[in-house]
Amino acid sequence: MESEIRISAENIAYSYDGRPAVDHISFQVGKGEVLGFLGPNGAGKTTTLKMLVGLLVPQDGRITILGRDIVKERAAVQAQIGVCFEEKSLYEDMSAAANLKFFASLFGVRDPDIPGLLGRVGLPVDRKDRVSNYSKGMKQRLMVARALVNNPKVLFLDEPTDGLDPVSSEAIREVILEEKEKGVTVFLTTHDMMEADKLSDRVAFINEGRIAALDTPDNLKHEYGKRILKVRYRDGDLLREEEIPLEGEGSGRRIQEILREYMVLDMHTEEATLEDIFILLTGKKLE
Repeated sequence: MESEIRISAENIAYSYDGRPAVDHISFQVGKGEVLGFLGPNGAGKTTTLKMLVGLLVPQDGRITILGRDIVKERAAVQAQIGVCFEEKSLYEDMSAAANLKFFASLFGVRDPDIPGLLGRVGLPVDRKDRVSNYSKGMKQRLMVARALVNNPKVLFLDEPTDGLDPVSSEAIREVILEEKEKGVTVFLTTHDMMEADKLSDRVAFINEGRIAALDTPDNLKHEYGKRILKVRYRDGDLLREEEIPLEGEGSGRRIQEILREYMVLDMHTEEATLEDIFILLTGKKLE
C-alpha cells in the first residue's frame, strides 16, 4: 500500500559560506495535501525547495519523496514529481507546444496531451509563435503546464503567482486545487498570505531558516489571533471608531451601551490574518 506521506524532511540543514539558510527543520506532507511554505525573501524557502527536488544536497538531515531518498534515488524521484521555479527556464525560440513536447520526451512521455495541458492553464492551443513573445503571466502558466507534463504525484511550486495579472494568477490557483482533488501533493512556497490561506491545508512559517509555526490556517488564527468587532458611530458631531474584543470581559455590555447611546453607522467582525500572526511570531512583515 502506498504511503500517505509523500514528503518527509527530517532535520535538514543547508548553509552558504557558513551562514545557515535552512537550520535543521522537519516536516511532512501527506497525499493530496497542499502545504503553504511561507516566509519573506531570504527566509530559506527556495533553498528548502531545491533540497526537496534534488538540486541541492542537504548538509545535514534526510529527505524522502514518495518513500525514496532524494539523494540516493534522485532520478527515480524526479521522474514522479513536477517542479515550477519562479525563474523561467523555457526554450524561448520554440513554441509553447514544442516546449511541452520536448520536456515530455525527457520523461519518456510519448504522446502528451498538449492541447489539454495548454487549456488547463488558459493558454491558446493553436498559437505557434515563439515563447519569447509571451507575457510574463503566459510564461508562468506555461511553466506550470510543463510541471504537469509527466502527471506528477508531487508538485513543487515556487512563488507561482508572484507579480502576475489576476487572470494568470487565478488560472494557476485553479490548477493547484484540481491537482489536490486528484490526490497530488503540493508544496507551495509564497510570501502571499492571502493566497496561502485560500489554497493551503496547512501552512509553515519559515523565518531565518527555522520554522516558527506549522498548522492549519484556522488553528493558527484560533491560537494566536483575536476576533474583534469594529464599530463606527456618531458621538454628537464626532465620528468615532471602536474595536471591541469579542472574547473580552464586558464586551457584550460595551456593545449594548454603544447601541443604546449612539447612532451606529456600521459594525463588522474581523479576525486575525495569517500576515498578522506571522508578524506576531517573527516580528517581520512578508515584503
